[in-house]
Amino acid sequence: MEEYNKSSMKKARLNSLLTNLLDDPILSDVPKNPTLADVDTLISLELGSAMRISVLKLDGSTLDVIVMNSATVKDLKLAIKRKVNDMEQSGMGHRHISWKHVWANYCLSYHNNKLLDDNDAVQNFGVRNNSQVQFAPFVMTKQSRRHSKRRKHRFFHGLNKRS
Repeated sequence: MEEYNKSSMKKARLNSLLTNLLDDPILSDVPKNPTLADVDTLISLELGSAMRISVLKLDGSTLDVIVMNSATVKDLKLAIKRKVNDMEQSGMGHRHISWKHVWANYCLSYHNNKLLDDNDAVQNFGVRNNSQVQFAPFVMTKQSRRHSKRRKHRFFHGLNKRS
């Protein structure tokens, strides 16, 4: 029983120390419950082997994601998905976002170049550290499986900023 109490106290002290560290303004870009992958990505950013990309959402707000310098469009999309899902969960609980719907109706663009091929490296489009990409309306036609001009939708719930 005594060993359990020591272990419990040690864990509580460690959690308290971690919470205090994460509250430090210098570590503001570290998530509240960081995974090893989160920490590894932030270290890579500091070493210059990763880049921070700002994503302009349809409502005019932005979010920052970090991807490796060798990231593909698919890697960027996954980073955006993780970031939005984390923000949703830390807010008012998890709201389901259909990412299949998002990517069927929108694509990412950088300087008016649409990032359509998931296997292309984002650097091939000129995306570098501190670049800003944005969502662009686009849909894929079922016949050709190619993107065409998007039909006008009134709104899109999944990417709107929560107050």
